[in-house]
Amino acid sequence: MSTGDEAYKSRVRSIDEAIRCIESGFDVVVGQCASEPQGTMTRLHILAPAVHDVRVFSVLTLKPYDFYMKPEMKGHFELASWFHAPGSRAALKAGTGTVTFVPNMLHRAATDRIHARPPEVFIGTCTPPDRNGFVSLSLGITYEKDILEHARFVILEVNPRLPRTFGDTHVHVSQVTYFVEHDQEVPTLPAPEPSAIDLRIGEHIADLVDDGSTLQLGIGGIPNAAALALKGKKDLGVHTEMLVDSMMELYELGVITNRKKALKKDKFIATFAMGSRKLYDWLDDNVAVEFQRGRWVNDPAIIAQNSKMVSINTCLTVDFTGQVASESIGTNQYSGTGGQSDTAQGAVAGFDGLGKSIIACYATAKGGTLSTVVPTLPQGSAVTLHRSFVDHVVTENGVARLRGRTVKERTLALIAVAAPEFREELMAQARTLGYI
Repeated sequence: MSTGDEAYKSRVRSIDEAIRCIESGFDVVVGQCASEPQGTMTRLHILAPAVHDVRVFSVLTLKPYDFYMKPEMKGHFELASWFHAPGSRAALKAGTGTVTFVPNMLHRAATDRIHARPPEVFIGTCTPPDRNGFVSLSLGITYEKDILEHARFVILEVNPRLPRTFGDTHVHVSQVTYFVEHDQEVPTLPAPEPSAIDLRIGEHIADLVDDGSTLQLGIGGIPNAAALALKGKKDLGVHTEMLVDSMMELYELGVITNRKKALKKDKFIATFAMGSRKLYDWLDDNVAVEFQRGRWVNDPAIIAQNSKMVSINTCLTVDFTGQVASESIGTNQYSGTGGQSDTAQGAVAGFDGLGKSIIACYATAKGGTLSTVVPTLPQGSAVTLHRSFVDHVVTENGVARLRGRTVKERTLALIAVAAPEFREELMAQARTLGYI
């Protein structure tokens, strides 16, 4: 038996044994998305009789775990969410008093949290150790590795179904307090089938993407439609926070080659991945993909070093001046800032002057009863992307180019891509505001 084997085996505990290190008043940070330690999070609530005021920091929590969904957890646990998901939104609506929100930009999620207060516990997921005693954090190091390095206690769920990935994902067993062995299917995120409206938006987006561009592309109906429309492009590259199935598919078609990139040529660069099992199998031992920390990948100054950088994001609504709201509806926090501000700012600041930021949205909401182009954002709305950084806004009706333009020019351009049935009313509102 090697020293690495001995060190690993001496640290293996059951989940219930490992989480006993959590005490009252502790801050706990858990891995996000496909790196979520679901076995451990399912058991956190059992500590409630013994602890109070424990905060659990998470991004896009995938399941409605008892520790924050049950009203009786109030005072014992609080979910501090960087990006809301259905479970946290449901708990907020139910008034359990067990969920709060953490405003942030993705590239500063770890460093800002450490600045505010270093966490006592980090809980994540990893592969089994290799012969040299290293595990791979696998599908995400957005904030995970930075937090791991500052936590007093580190708990990692070992899942043999996780792919071993390259980049900055390796951790030696000596850096871990406890391992818990938890064999489960890796969380997946099926790609939604694009609608006819998605496809029209995707075509408009593709028209803005030149051959040789470097892409940041998310997941959802609109990004998937954009990926479909990009199949005729050549020599695209990827520098993205989230690596998804559509990128793998474009690579297999020869559309993405990463050969024209100015930064990290020949490599996919990402900070986390989530998608299908096929994607995870493709990522396993794949030297063409590098995972790096979010504070580097999403730093606007790093993004700006890419050639022909194109950032593609979505929003909920945009006002006449170009203020973009992507995370809240009035005071109702729906999701989070994520990396939208990071990537949009980095793209328009591209070193070669050829970068583009694209914000896409449907022209209407609530079954066509509301326009998403509005005179002013609803009171209390969080501005996800400041109007000074907004470049292109795309709906199914076309492209509004806003960068460097006046409020009058912006207003007219946005009304032109709004739903036709709302344009007359929007023009009247613009006149009332004195914008045109």
